[in-house]
Amino acid sequence: MTQTEGVEAKPRLGRKRDHTRDPKILDAALDVLSETGYDGMTIDMVAARAKAGKATLYRRWPSKSELVLDAVVCMKSRDIDLDALPDTGTLRGDLVAMIRPPSIHDSERKLKVMAGIASMIARSPELAAAAQEALVEPRASANRIFFRRAIDRGEIPADSAVERLCMIGPAMVAYRVLMLGKPVDREFLIWTIDGVILPAAGLRTS
Repeated sequence: MTQTEGVEAKPRLGRKRDHTRDPKILDAALDVLSETGYDGMTIDMVAARAKAGKATLYRRWPSKSELVLDAVVCMKSRDIDLDALPDTGTLRGDLVAMIRPPSIHDSERKLKVMAGIASMIARSPELAAAAQEALVEPRASANRIFFRRAIDRGEIPADSAVERLCMIGPAMVAYRVLMLGKPVDREFLIWTIDGVILPAAGLRTS
């Protein structure tokens, strides 16, 4: 018996995968998804948009559903920083302070992504949960904090329906973008705050 007999050979390691391009690929997936919807999207389209090799994507994401799930989860990393929310001293001031061009564009994109995965959500509870966490909850969480602050200040009643109030803004934006096909701008958001959200909370604006 030779010295090497009976010794298990070590497996040869394959080429280490490079994940540095993942963010760009996932961003491209979100763009394609928002434009074509889940059913119209292909991994080849994402590869072309990201300027990446198709083989790279297929090795990393063997199926379209896995790619979409990772892309939606990736949006969570761009959430609103709940520890750095504006605190103006009034509910209206806080809500208005959140109206910034990047956040408006991000909201529209998220809604288009939500529309794009609508056909898949019913078939994938995992994707539905990821979509709720990444696309809806960030803005609702910020609004929830604003309304609870307003309660603590005595600005609105203690028994205010916070969970319902915090969803008014996102629902209005979703209807405008997805149903009416209109863009969201500062004027619309100010009108929503003054004409719908604050009156619903029992506040009047001058």
